[in-house]
Amino acid sequence: MSYTIDNAPLSWRHIRIVTVASLGQLIGTGLATLVSVIIPLYQIIAHPELSSAMQGLVGAMDLIGIMVGSAILGRLSDKYGYLLFFRLCPALICLSAVLALVFPSIWVLLIALFFMGFGIGGEYSLDSDYISELMPTKWVFRMVGAAKAASALGNIIVAAVCFFIVKDWHNADNWPKLLWIIIAISGIMILLRIRFKESPKWLREHGKMQEAETAVHDFLGASVNVAPVDTQKQAAPTAKESYGTFLRKNWKNVIFTGVPWACEGLGVYGIGVFLPILVMALGLEHAQVGGSQIAHVASSVEITLWISCIILPGFIIGLLLIDKMNGARQQAMGFIMSGLSLLVLLFAYRNHWSAWISIGAFMLFELFLNIGPHLMTYVLPSKVFPVEVRGQGSGIAASIGKMGAVLGVFFIPFLLKAGGSSLVLVVSIIVMLLGAIITYLFAPDHMLLKEQHSDDKK
Repeated sequence: MSYTIDNAPLSWRHIRIVTVASLGQLIGTGLATLVSVIIPLYQIIAHPELSSAMQGLVGAMDLIGIMVGSAILGRLSDKYGYLLFFRLCPALICLSAVLALVFPSIWVLLIALFFMGFGIGGEYSLDSDYISELMPTKWVFRMVGAAKAASALGNIIVAAVCFFIVKDWHNADNWPKLLWIIIAISGIMILLRIRFKESPKWLREHGKMQEAETAVHDFLGASVNVAPVDTQKQAAPTAKESYGTFLRKNWKNVIFTGVPWACEGLGVYGIGVFLPILVMALGLEHAQVGGSQIAHVASSVEITLWISCIILPGFIIGLLLIDKMNGARQQAMGFIMSGLSLLVLLFAYRNHWSAWISIGAFMLFELFLNIGPHLMTYVLPSKVFPVEVRGQGSGIAASIGKMGAVLGVFFIPFLLKAGGSSLVLVVSIIVMLLGAIITYLFAPDHMLLKEQHSDDKK
């Protein structure tokens, strides 16, 4: 029996595609978690210790790279194809990590983090493009979301490895050795992508039907074709619009997909990058009084690991809700509940409640953040932008998202210095509520999104 990509039954080949593509999400959050451990370790050996500006710069540098890379590589992939950049991105990440390992200074680290982020920015555009164009229609939404869930594994794996390494350290000068984690993950990505092919739908859109059929057979087997024989049309390559023209035509979708992503970026990266430092500032770590500074860092990383473990269940619940709620409402409700969780954490801190209440509130924040905005901000661009500009649209949305993350990461050290943990929490609550408001104001037709979910079930 012959199928098209859109109506093919789900197979292990689809799962392999999602697995390989989603590693970009894993390494993205993994790098952010790694930076969250490196900053307090470097603080121990810095003379004088890092200023607020330098802490913010170290924390934000890979995000600046992501912001630039997602916009540039998303547009280039629309023009030159996905495969070239799908292979180059992990290679760039790996080489940059090696550079920071071989030359362990704060300035080399900043340069390396930018280029690692640049490669990850390309990943954030490309992985959703590959998955959305190769999955059966009824599985697209869930599989794109499943790829995003891999970011939870990045948090958990890197936090766990860092904890088990750092807890036995007696010298913070060993911090560059943690970069082996990124080198290993990016090396695996390179190996898995050697036999990958160009996107069949991208080839079809550029009039290369024979190559498209060959690619889809390599991906999904001989029984799957790009389109039914009687409807195949070789499309001429489309001239790409300038950014200005694209934004004028798609400004509402850009705001809808980009601005909430920026608000979500504060929670995922702003709080995430400084989570071990916030844990210490909130008095939640449990190292013995008088213990070494590294022991306090290790204890805060352990608490970070516990909190990170709730991220994956959040994604799983979010994926289960995708067919039961429309995308905009799921995103907005996630923002609201995340804000309320941070409000509980603020009250717990100000009123000296049990540390377990604070840790529980932190976990609820991560749970709702990943049920809603962290999942949906990644999924929605692939649903609202058409295939001919999907790379560009997804790239711009990711770029705006990382712009918010950069601002959040850079200014959190200043907020900590100006008003302590309380000010960080107040600002974060406001940003979460702003994300909910923007989502409701600029969402496309809610009933249309709901109908799309219903169609997915058929």
